[in-house]
Amino acid sequence: FSNSLFSSYMDWFHNFNCSLLFGVLSFVSVMFGYLLFSNFYFKSKKIEYQFGELLCSIFPTLILVAQMVPSLSLLYYYGLMNLDSNLTVKVTGHQWYWSYEFSDIPGLEFDSYMKSVDQLELGEPRLLEVDNRCVVPCDINVRFCITSGDVIHSWALPSMSIKLDAMSGILSTVSYSFPTVGVFYGQCSEICGANHSFMPIALEVTLLDNFKSWCMGFMEN
Repeated sequence: FSNSLFSSYMDWFHNFNCSLLFGVLSFVSVMFGYLLFSNFYFKSKKIEYQFGELLCSIFPTLILVAQMVPSLSLLYYYGLMNLDSNLTVKVTGHQWYWSYEFSDIPGLEFDSYMKSVDQLELGEPRLLEVDNRCVVPCDINVRFCITSGDVIHSWALPSMSIKLDAMSGILSTVSYSFPTVGVFYGQCSEICGANHSFMPIALEVTLLDNFKSWCMGFMEN
């Protein structure tokens, strides 16, 4: 399920490549079966088949072009996403929790730990809900700067097609615009120790006015 324009493009490109691969496999299977069970091929005295050789050169080229055009378009769109941002969030992975710092809002930083079973409220998913969600506004380009304070982690949101490794001393960046309001969950996707499976990610996308109210309430508390 795609929750953004970029992830929709990624899903479409994946389905397109799978359809293309299925067509190629079907064609090769039919031709192989024809050559295997037909006596025409073995009775033919022609050793060279120039038209067939030409097709074997043209078809792979057309397939590569068909893959190249949407691939370059997707890369170009991804590059446009990283040109500018209205909000910067620094994400730091620790054993075994995440820290968030809003660089454009001084003093707005917090740690995010997984909620235990006895802390969960009705409707909150087990092993995915956290005590402090990362809240961002929708329809605004947000830049995430991801790093680590110790070992290698990976900040991943599958529903948004986001997955970046968090490495100590290296700042990985990605810009994203969220058109859908909601709460999206992910987990650390890099084995980082004994409690690797207990450092979930909860990203809440809300309206701009609600985001401003959340920031003011967080700063007051």
